[in-house]
Amino acid sequence: MAILVFVVFVLFVLAVSARQSRKARTVGGYFVANSSVHWGVNGIAFAGGYLSVASFLGICGLIAFYGYDGFLYSIGFLAGWIVALFVIAEPMKRMGTFTFSDALNKQYSRPGIQLAAGLSVLVVSLFYLVPQMVGAGVLVEPLLGIPHFWGVILVGGVVIILVASGGMTSTTYVQFFNGGLLLTFAAVLTVAVLIRGISPGDLPAEEGAEDLPSYRFSQVDADISGDRIVPDLPGAEVTGRHGITDRYTGREDLVFYRISHLIPAVPQGDGRFTAQLKGRRVVFDTAAHTEGWTVEEVDGSSYIRLEQWWRFDADNRDLVETQHTSELPSGTTLINGAPDTGDNRLRQMGSVSAIPDEYGESTGPVGPLRFLSVFSRDETVVQRPKQVSFTTDASADVTIHYQEAVAGSMFMRPGLMFPLEAGEGEPAFRTLLNRLNFISLMLALFLGTSALPHILIRYYTVPNAEAARKSTIVAISGIGLFYILTMFLGLGAVAAGALNPETDNMSAPLLARSFGEVLFAMISGIAFTTVLATVSGLIMAASGAVAHDLMANLAKRQFSDTAKVLTGRIVAVVVGLIGIVLGISFRDMNVSFLVGWAFAVAASANLPSLLCMLFWKRTTASGIIASILVGIIASVGLILLSPDMWQRYGFDPAAAPMPINQPGIVSIPLSFAVLFAVSLATGKNRRQREAD
Repeated sequence: MAILVFVVFVLFVLAVSARQSRKARTVGGYFVANSSVHWGVNGIAFAGGYLSVASFLGICGLIAFYGYDGFLYSIGFLAGWIVALFVIAEPMKRMGTFTFSDALNKQYSRPGIQLAAGLSVLVVSLFYLVPQMVGAGVLVEPLLGIPHFWGVILVGGVVIILVASGGMTSTTYVQFFNGGLLLTFAAVLTVAVLIRGISPGDLPAEEGAEDLPSYRFSQVDADISGDRIVPDLPGAEVTGRHGITDRYTGREDLVFYRISHLIPAVPQGDGRFTAQLKGRRVVFDTAAHTEGWTVEEVDGSSYIRLEQWWRFDADNRDLVETQHTSELPSGTTLINGAPDTGDNRLRQMGSVSAIPDEYGESTGPVGPLRFLSVFSRDETVVQRPKQVSFTTDASADVTIHYQEAVAGSMFMRPGLMFPLEAGEGEPAFRTLLNRLNFISLMLALFLGTSALPHILIRYYTVPNAEAARKSTIVAISGIGLFYILTMFLGLGAVAAGALNPETDNMSAPLLARSFGEVLFAMISGIAFTTVLATVSGLIMAASGAVAHDLMANLAKRQFSDTAKVLTGRIVAVVVGLIGIVLGISFRDMNVSFLVGWAFAVAASANLPSLLCMLFWKRTTASGIIASILVGIIASVGLILLSPDMWQRYGFDPAAAPMPINQPGIVSIPLSFAVLFAVSLATGKNRRQREAD
């Protein structure tokens, strides 16, 4: 079913592209759909292009893993449209024709502005493109059963065909189609979540058609004497230990034990055995290899001996089951101690393990406010997935996925993702940095929306300024409704135990699958069109920047309309290929987190020049050029020096030159300051020359 829906959606998108391609032969038709799109259609297309995979997959995942802190992304994404409505919409339509640089350059006619603005559009588009391609691979991997990189390649190929052939007209109708479906099915899924309610003892089955019962991670007693621990497991031996020491208090707050123990096995002949490993039927083949596991005979019965990691619960003085992956020095990958085969995968995690007593075993169907109220109670206990990675003494790289019990009242207030209060022994400056990181993110989201190139170009597809304002109001209505629904989708995913421990990006599709394959197929298909809608808009923006802004200025001559359209198509292919490569490289990062960086770059590079050009008469062309270039260099440079990127380089994130991940709080004011300073300096020189 899921594959059928996926194929239907792809064919529909390609059919739209083929039908609209005849309208994309002129410059106006290819880049701005001849400015003939109705404001209602454009408003829904706004929503379809803006409600990217970061909104649908990323925010739902962040809410499921971090509670209220994840919802702050929704608030920031929506708040940015206030700036777009009251400041940007009508002036952009009045002052531009094809691209963002048209508006900036209308009063100055300086090639340097077009070059700087075109470069900015390219950089922002690539930053925004990466999370969309990451989300594409995350979606297609479970949908079609193919590796992540093939999913990215498949989606990239479809988008390249879509944009290169149909231009802005086909992009508009794909975004309109996506926006309508996304709002409809998000509402349907939210209603389903509220009807199901919260049932701690009755999690839905995993993986749809396989009807795999949700797994309960067990706790086992342990005989503890000093540093010695003996688990209550068959044939158990402790073979390793790893403690996580708090950097400020020096205490071991988290301790894991590697325990070798036996699980019953059933001989299948030819050296093959089957065993139940965390509720899955896993095949062990001695003819292939036995690295990491062995077969033992005890009292005439067969057993598999595995080494698995357990977390020590200091409060209850027992051991709690975890999941883990291990990369051995030989290159062998183990999942939960067994070989990495198609039938051995990590189980879903997360749940609500307790609710207030007055609800008994289940809340039953609840209204929206009651649903949020139950989650917010002290008596509610949320099991949220967490992970930790380390290297053992034997040089094996281990990643452990475990569950942390959090009171509902803590889950539904700020602090899990953006700590605003100092922990025990934590220096005051760390708390200050956490708060600055949060303020920086909100600043980027609020100011970045109206500076995103694929949003700005939509204002040129309507016939006049009034239509631009009306389409913005429609967009805000649709986007606002969707972001309210993300709260219920994220919380519904954790209540259903539908969280993939390796990536929070799959929370919404896995929630849909807990209701059956049909809804999973529809949600996955819609999420796929969401990728297509956003990526096509980004590539269109990049294509227009190169063909309309950069090409003529770099070559210092004018090109025919046919050449510009041809260049736009070529750029669409090149940018699409770059997006594919980057999407594969950043697979393991949350897509909403990556989009936050794109907003920061847009707010730093584009918004200061746009606002000052509209509202400060002393703005000069040199000030605009300097502001754009400084905004790009500062924001991108600080991102490359941030803790998260430092960790990707293999360094200690605490030693990163930029102490916070979000650059906006530095790069946005810096860009404004440069614009003011350069404009005042060059404006004074200009007035002196005029006086002479």
